Amino acid sequence: MTSPDTDPIRIVAVHGVGNSFGADIYGTRLEELRTMKAAVWAQQLSSGLGIARDRVNLDFAYYADKLVTGPVAQGAGDPDRLDDPLAQEMLAAWARELGVPEEVAQGHATVPLRALSSWVARRFDLAEGPLRVFIRLLFSEVAVYLRAEDAPERMTAREEVAARIARHQPRIVIAHSLGSVVAYEALHAHPELQPELFLTLGSPLALPRVVFQRLIPAPQHVGPGLRGTRPPGGTRWVNIADPGDPVAVPPQLGRFFDGIALDHTTVISPLFRFHHATNYLQSATTAATIAPYLEA
Repeated sequence: MTSPDTDPIRIVAVHGVGNSFGADIYGTRLEELRTMKAAVWAQQLSSGLGIARDRVNLDFAYYADKLVTGPVAQGAGDPDRLDDPLAQEMLAAWARELGVPEEVAQGHATVPLRALSSWVARRFDLAEGPLRVFIRLLFSEVAVYLRAEDAPERMTAREEVAARIARHQPRIVIAHSLGSVVAYEALHAHPELQPELFLTLGSPLALPRVVFQRLIPAPQHVGPGLRGTRPPGGTRWVNIADPGDPVAVPPQLGRFFDGIALDHTTVISPLFRFHHATNYLQSATTAATIAPYLEA
């Protein structure tokens, strides 16, 4: 019999952008891929915690297939612009937040993707080619999810995450990147879901004009500015952001949200791979946050 202090800890992981298994994946194949992703995240977490893999009982909340809106015609659009006007608008807002010079952004209204990715790559010491591909993917997925409050993609993605949390009944929900936005809204939409810990990694939740003002529930005017709130109930919210991660901007969510218990701005690794979940999951800061929950 397993003793109480060695029972596996139940966790639901919510992925970020770039995790699409493909629009034609469903049924048994989807469950196989979900299981594979869950095993990878569990291994990375247990490695960072220095515990056996079987101490982590992790379910993977997969929602990327809900954001697929249809095939894009080959060669369509301007390769230096995002095809979706909303995605292009969000890209321009991100450029303003990063402080991209006007001469690079060309007034920000139609910021060229190539010029922006080159500037960001130099500032954050990143490889420009992969960065440009990622930026296109990032704002394409964010625009689909946040296009409208009642967008079917948004509602189905949020409900899929909520359903996985309800089914697994985790002590901890870990959400990375766009997944932190989906999980934040899912926990608010379903106040009966109250994990003990909500851990956000590399989150863009406070990104002005792109994410923050579009959240459900909407931030409220408090004093001179807007404030968001933590998920309802007794859930403890901890945020971790690497200052070298240009998606986690602004990095300190506590300046925009009430009720955040800890708001870490921590260099995750000198070998940090751009906005990658792996290094967040294996970091000492993540391990220190989760370790107390390993006890019964």
